[in-house]
Amino acid sequence: MSCGDGGGIGDDGAVTMGYKVPAAMDLLCNAYSNDSDEDDGPKPEPEPKRLPFPSSSSNSSKRPRLGSQIGHPLSGHPAIHLTQSPMLQGEAPIPGRYISKRERAQFSPLPRVPEQVSVPISPVLGSTLDSNIRSDILSLLRNKTKTVAQQGKMCERMSIALASHTKAVTAIHWSPTHVCFLRNRVEEGQEVVLLGFGIEPRESTAHLLASAGMDNSICIWNAWSSDQKIARKLCFHNAAVKDVKWSRQGLSVLSCGYDCSSRLVDVEKGTETQIFKEDQMVGVVKFHEDNFNLFLSGGSQGHIRLWDIRTGKVVHEFVRGREPILDVEFSRNGRQIISSSDISRSNVSENSIIVWDVSRQVPLSNQVYVEAYTCPCVRFHPFDPVFVAQSNGNYIAIFSSYPPYKLNKYKRYESHGVLGFPIKCNFSSDGENLISGSSDGSIYFYNYRSSELVTKIKAYEQACIDIAVHPILPNVIASCSWGGEVSVFE
Repeated sequence: MSCGDGGGIGDDGAVTMGYKVPAAMDLLCNAYSNDSDEDDGPKPEPEPKRLPFPSSSSNSSKRPRLGSQIGHPLSGHPAIHLTQSPMLQGEAPIPGRYISKRERAQFSPLPRVPEQVSVPISPVLGSTLDSNIRSDILSLLRNKTKTVAQQGKMCERMSIALASHTKAVTAIHWSPTHVCFLRNRVEEGQEVVLLGFGIEPRESTAHLLASAGMDNSICIWNAWSSDQKIARKLCFHNAAVKDVKWSRQGLSVLSCGYDCSSRLVDVEKGTETQIFKEDQMVGVVKFHEDNFNLFLSGGSQGHIRLWDIRTGKVVHEFVRGREPILDVEFSRNGRQIISSSDISRSNVSENSIIVWDVSRQVPLSNQVYVEAYTCPCVRFHPFDPVFVAQSNGNYIAIFSSYPPYKLNKYKRYESHGVLGFPIKCNFSSDGENLISGSSDGSIYFYNYRSSELVTKIKAYEQACIDIAVHPILPNVIASCSWGGEVSVFE
């Protein structure tokens, strides 16, 4: 018998009190939801599985006890203790069902013991000390005497050939003179017993050479050692290494590469101390002239960043376009930066060389070099207010370091070749010679003032990429090749 919306008697004799059955079931679910959990979170949502509607009119107006639903002997449901969760441990939660803190605690997995991350250590291949290098070289390095004859004398021949890289070597750099504390040790057969640190500091000579290669490695060479010449082989990068620089303290090397990072490595311990990650492949790094805690990095997305090693964060950022940065250089006072970019993908040649103001992070001039050539290398003169740029037009151009940074149209250094290789150049320690690599595998020596070619040395079959002038011995240079060779000339 049906009574419409006003109430009636169902087929099973149950009385509906003036509402529809589905609506009444929703109200009951909301009223009898699990509010016994002591939870500070949001109120529980309705259960997806609805409770059965009472079968008698006497029970419909009363709130059923918990025992009549779950765990009561007459209810037909299995008994569950109140301290247990309604859900079994292995049962998956119903989608959309609210899970209380108690249930989350029961379902949460046991805490895992954190795994100890092992710090990679580079194997020790040789000694980094200067105790076993040639006596004549050691005497010159420790005395630091630069006579007039030594300053005017240039390299004549290759004295040392260093081989370990399996691919092209992209950069080399001599270590500076620095103060270090040596450990006193006693060698007993194959075992080395450390007795402690020395009381007095000792000055380390500039006898180590660092080289970066496309084989993802950095080699530390003790070039004049009478024993093993390669002291360390650092393999912390995951891709090709593009540049390497010794820190001003001489204790660490800073490198960068195609794995979008710059890395600081302790040479003596052979451990990586810091990683500076970026969103671009990093092609060049350069330490500040006065503050060794600051360094520049330039990458493939056109970003130049000034990093602080103490905090591991970027201090300033210099952005002009999206052209890859090929080289960066601090001015002698550290207030300006000169950068060179790869403009081969664009039709605008005015951004090839840019002079930046460090404090204001703005370009002072972007029309320094308007030729349609990229410049893989820029270098400041050690004394005169000029800088040079290696051009892919197979010459080296010279500019004033004062505004408006004018190009000297009457002087250029042109006898070598570049031909698309990242050929670099460097001034001699006295500033009288400009030395450049070449695509023909030779080293070219130019007179800085007259721009005339003084001499050249055939070094490699493939392109000679980088030149590093020794900081103490003016007649000693190091070079590297596209074939993976590293050499020292005296």
